[in-house]
Amino acid sequence: MSIATLEEAKKVTTNNLEGKENGWLIELYKDGEKTLAYMTMIKPGMFKGYHLHRVRKARYFCVKGTVKIILYKNKQREEYVLSGEKPQRLFIPDNIATGLLNIGNEDVWLINFPDPPYDPNLKDEQVEYTEEELERGITK
Repeated sequence: MSIATLEEAKKVTTNNLEGKENGWLIELYKDGEKTLAYMTMIKPGMFKGYHLHRVRKARYFCVKGTVKIILYKNKQREEYVLSGEKPQRLFIPDNIATGLLNIGNEDVWLINFPDPPYDPNLKDEQVEYTEEELERGITK
């Protein structure tokens, strides 16, 4: 009888809107089908987003690198910078469009603790946007 359990962790390559690989996403902690924590990697100079979650909040923590997190709500834009050199957490409420830009020279490793946990059975919860749509105040 084993004293520990070894599990596979799902890792997905991510691409920007032009189809160019910009990093990956890996599930760190799951409870059944729900993901309680994941890490996203963003290559230097690359961008991920924009998207918003209708019901899920985000709690970001940067482990490595430097990332600019760009937020939009009702045409209002805010920017935050997280760095692996300065431990900080950023809480983002639901219904806030979010973009992630690696502004450093190394990969960014960004952990998210979604609340509630990611549930693959929850349909139409994530909405994709372009920056132009957000600047114009378009709601989907």
